[in-house]
Amino acid sequence: MPVLAQGKVIPVRTQSKFCDTSKHRGTAGTVTVFVLLLLDKPVSLLIYTGPDGEKAWPKKYPFCGGVFQSPIDFHKDILQYDSNLLPLEFVGYNVPSTDQFTLTNNGHSVKMYLSPTMYIRNLPFEYAASQLHLHWGNRNKSEGSEHTIGGKHFAAELHIVHYNSEKYPDITAAMDKADGLAVLAILLEIGPFNPTYEKIFRHFRNVKYKDQMALVPGFNIQELLPNRLDEYYRYEGSLTTPPCYPSVLWTVFRHPVKISQEQLRALETAMYCTESDDPEPLEMVDNFRHVQKFDERLVFISFHEGKLHEQTVSSLLFSVDPRAKLISGMTAALSISHWSFLSAITLVSWQLCKLSQDILKGILPL
Repeated sequence: MPVLAQGKVIPVRTQSKFCDTSKHRGTAGTVTVFVLLLLDKPVSLLIYTGPDGEKAWPKKYPFCGGVFQSPIDFHKDILQYDSNLLPLEFVGYNVPSTDQFTLTNNGHSVKMYLSPTMYIRNLPFEYAASQLHLHWGNRNKSEGSEHTIGGKHFAAELHIVHYNSEKYPDITAAMDKADGLAVLAILLEIGPFNPTYEKIFRHFRNVKYKDQMALVPGFNIQELLPNRLDEYYRYEGSLTTPPCYPSVLWTVFRHPVKISQEQLRALETAMYCTESDDPEPLEMVDNFRHVQKFDERLVFISFHEGKLHEQTVSSLLFSVDPRAKLISGMTAALSISHWSFLSAITLVSWQLCKLSQDILKGILPL
């Protein structure tokens, strides 16, 4: 789609898979404007483009070709009901309008920094909020969710990212740790106009190009979530962009949230991966990662579905031999041709660390 700039028609490139990004400029925060210090340093990455797309990620970021990767498809063969899963408790999510969030176009998504006083409970640790961002498709194929259910894609997906604030001082320190992050995922589908999402979407015109920022008045972030907070999928996975650290405890809500066709179209068409002075603007579309393999793992669900039967967490842990899981992780690491020996050892060490932590906590037997 051409755009008109200073009386001239400029061709617009359409990016099929993610966008090229470079190092982002940091922004200092104040009491009432929420930004995330240091976050962009470790994740200011070159998102691979070209014919290979995300298939090329492991060449530079070995974890992207390893185990515990996200997103995944939720199908009945891997689902297990767990009666111990509780609804999350949200603290500080209702932010007054006198405070402001910072919304930014980082070149591969639109991201809003959240208040450090927001956090969630009823997880293994307390996790403080860091930022939220979205993934979507394009105007011709509105199937931009990262997670799928029974092979079905949804129109888009919202991620609210938190870090383990009990063990780590900030998200930079937490993001490469096995218990570092917790992400809430909300699937979006087409329906009636959503006034809460519009509180973010109305500012897209102010972050049209890479590195542009806008201020968003505070509101109740919990209103972005579905009404049924007690029904969700829970599994251990990874970041869905490089470096793909397997450090995320995922909570994917079962019920999607509806936004209007016009709101979805704004998300799919409003922003560019490129800066405002780029002579060839690059549309920001299809910024989702494809579904990954899900071997040797179960997804725990907080709701009954089909013929699934109730089973406690302790019995589930014994039903999947952690030693077999470890060996599988070693084999996967060593079999990836693009990995260096050092990268393989790093992944094996990660698996050993996770197993050791579980044994020390008394979760697994010696």
